[in-house]
Amino acid sequence: MTGAPILAAKGVSRLFGPNQVLFDVDFELRPGEVHALIGENGAGKSTLMKILGGYLAPSSGGLEVDGTPVSFASHREAEAAGVVLIHQEFNLAMPLSVEENMFLGREWKRGPFLRSKDMQAECRRLLARLDCKVDPRLRCRDLSVPERQMVEIAKALGQDARVLIMDEPTAVLTARETDVLLEQIERLRAEGCAILYTSHKLGEVARIADRVTVLRDGHRVACREATGFTEHAMAEAMVGRELSNLFPPKAVPGDEVVLEVRGLTVPGHAKNASFRLRRGEVLGFAGLVGAGRTELMEGVAGFRDASGEIDVFGRRVKTGDPRATREAGLVYLTEDRKEKGLLLGFPLSQNLTLLALDDFTRGGVRIDKKAEVQALARAVKEYDIAARDLTMTAGGLSGGNQQKLLIAKTLLADPGIVIIDEPTRGVDIGAKSQIYAFIAALAAAGKSVIVVSSELPEVIGLADRVVVMHRGTVAGEVEGEAISESAILRLAMGLDEKEPEPA
Repeated sequence: MTGAPILAAKGVSRLFGPNQVLFDVDFELRPGEVHALIGENGAGKSTLMKILGGYLAPSSGGLEVDGTPVSFASHREAEAAGVVLIHQEFNLAMPLSVEENMFLGREWKRGPFLRSKDMQAECRRLLARLDCKVDPRLRCRDLSVPERQMVEIAKALGQDARVLIMDEPTAVLTARETDVLLEQIERLRAEGCAILYTSHKLGEVARIADRVTVLRDGHRVACREATGFTEHAMAEAMVGRELSNLFPPKAVPGDEVVLEVRGLTVPGHAKNASFRLRRGEVLGFAGLVGAGRTELMEGVAGFRDASGEIDVFGRRVKTGDPRATREAGLVYLTEDRKEKGLLLGFPLSQNLTLLALDDFTRGGVRIDKKAEVQALARAVKEYDIAARDLTMTAGGLSGGNQQKLLIAKTLLADPGIVIIDEPTRGVDIGAKSQIYAFIAALAAAGKSVIVVSSELPEVIGLADRVVVMHRGTVAGEVEGEAISESAILRLAMGLDEKEPEPA
C-alpha cells in the first residue's frame, strides 16, 4: 500500500432536498489498498459510494483522481477513469443472459456482428476466477441470488478497474463463496487495485482491510489502520455506544403446540419433513446452503406446492394456499426483501398495509389513506424506521430500514406464528440488535417464531431449539444447553444424522 491516493473525496457533503446525509466527509483510496467503509444503515455509506462511482454529484466538496480534481457527470465517466461500483442492489437486466449483462453497452463486435463465442469464453474466464460455474447463456432471472452477485462481481472484474467499490458484496454469498471472493480481493490488491470494501460482517473487515473509516449519521467519526481495531471496537464506533449484550434473554416457551408439520414434501427441495412449534418458542432452522430450509418454509407458508399435513393452532391447513395459511394465523417474512418482500417503487404506507389491507378498506373498495398514514407513523416509531419523510418510497430506505419495514408489514396482520427467513441479512450491528429484540419481544408476548438463518451465532443466540436440515431432510435437532456450532454442523453435514425427538 504505497503512493498517493488514486481516488479521494474532499469535504464531500450531500443533501436530498432539505435533508443532509453527508457532512464534509474526507475519504481516500491508495493503490494496493483495501479501505473498509463501515457504519450503521443510514450512516451515508451508500451515498458516499455512489458519489465516488459517478452515480450522484456532491452538493459541496469534490473528488480527485490521481490528485487532479474531477467531476463525474455519470457512472460511465467514472468507469472510463477506472472507477467501478458493484451495487448491493443488483444492477442486472433480468430478462437478458449472463453474457448480455456482462457486456451490456460495451459489446465485442467484428464489423456489424457480435462476437458471441468470444464474449461467452470471456464470461466463463471471469466467472472461473470466482469459482462460479454459471452458464453464460442463462438468463439472470433464472439464477439464484448468490449467482447473481457473482455475475455482478465478474462484470466489474472485466472492466480492468483501478478502483473497485464493493457495496456489501458477500451479503448473499455462502461461506465458501465468500472465501473465494476474499482470495480474489487479495490478488487484486497485489496487482495494485484500490478497493473500497463495505460490509456489516465485521469479521470480514478485520480479515481483509488495511484501513477502516467509520461513518455515523453522515459524519466521518474515525479513520485508522485496521491492525488492532477489534470487531467490538468497530461496532461501538459505528453506533456510538456500548454493545455488551447483542442477544436478549430467551423467554420460556409454553407446552401448547401451535404448529405441527407432518411428512411435508416440497418437490425437488424437501422430503418428508416433520417438526413442531410451541407457543412462545423461537425455533431455529439451520443447515448448509441448498439444504432446503427456505423452500420448506415457503411450503409451510403455502407459497410452494407441497404434500403432507400442516396444522396451525389445531386446524388443518390446505397446502399451497398462502391466503388460507395467513388467515389461520401464520405469516412468512421472505429472505429477499427487494424482490419478494417490498414494492420498492411504492410509498411506505402502501407497503406497510399490504398484508392487512382489509383492515384499511372502507365500504369494501376505498382505502382509508388517513388510517394508513397513522399506522405508518406508529410503525416508524415502534420499529425505529429511519425515513427522511413518510411520503418516500420503500426503495429510498437503507437496507436495514427496509428490513424493519418488512417486519412491521408482516406483524401488522397480528399473526400468532411468524416465520422469518434470514432476519438480518445485509443489516448493520445496531439494526441486528434491534431486530433480535423484536423477535424476543414476540416470543415473550406468546407469539411463536421460526428463524431461518445462515449465521450460526444468530441461531444459537435466539433459538430455544434448533432443527437442522441436510440435503432436503430433517437430520435432527438440538435443544437447550446442547445447542452449539459443532452439534449443528455435524447434523448439517450429515455426520450425525438421526430422527428428531418429538417436541
